[in-house]
Amino acid sequence: MADNNRKPAMKVVDIWKSFDDREILKGISFEVYPGEILGIIGPSGCGKSTILKIMCGLLDQDRGEVIKNTDDVGLVFQGSALLNSYTVGENLALALRGQKMSKEQEDVQIKKTLNLVGLGDYYDYYPSELSGGQQKRTSFARAVVATPKIILYDEPTTGLDPVMSTIIEDYMIDLERELHAASIVVTHQYSTWTRTADRIIMMHAGKIVWQGKPDEAVNSDNPYIHQFAHGTREGPMLNAVAV
Repeated sequence: MADNNRKPAMKVVDIWKSFDDREILKGISFEVYPGEILGIIGPSGCGKSTILKIMCGLLDQDRGEVIKNTDDVGLVFQGSALLNSYTVGENLALALRGQKMSKEQEDVQIKKTLNLVGLGDYYDYYPSELSGGQQKRTSFARAVVATPKIILYDEPTTGLDPVMSTIIEDYMIDLERELHAASIVVTHQYSTWTRTADRIIMMHAGKIVWQGKPDEAVNSDNPYIHQFAHGTREGPMLNAVAV
């Protein structure tokens, strides 16, 4: 959970972003603390993927800044993004480049991390030999093998069945307890943000329209979060304009 007396691990300050003449982000500001999972939720097209790309350095903002107290950042992609010609162990080893470890130390760290996500016996497997859920867990392991201080999740349960979604959500919770990192999960899946997030912000059309705890979201009378949480047709969210 967040400790507001501590320094944020990451702070997003007044971020604006346009593509051509379309404003995608309109003054987004928030922070995330060590030991906290912050959920960024909202309908498709609200701008949450754009803010994630800016946070991890894949995209530049027009205005504003992202302040981090560390460069140790792990990213879990929406797709597993594994290299098919590399084994599971070799995929994780790529994330340890520059760590000044011996091969023996790398192997110990990789095997420890694979055990953490229940894949201790899959070191020598290739991605094509894994199920979709196992590939996702390998992606998790690669993101955290270097013990990052910040973890960014991009729609981690999209496309998974309910059982596998629960398994992945459980791993997110377990990883948070193990690493005590500051985590941000971008998602629109109800079970993911209600089960994993300590705090959430909701975006719509490039702006933050609500923030609070998951249980507050479910019971809120704010028209945006009420419509999103309950999946009703009636409400202010009609046509999103961002990407």
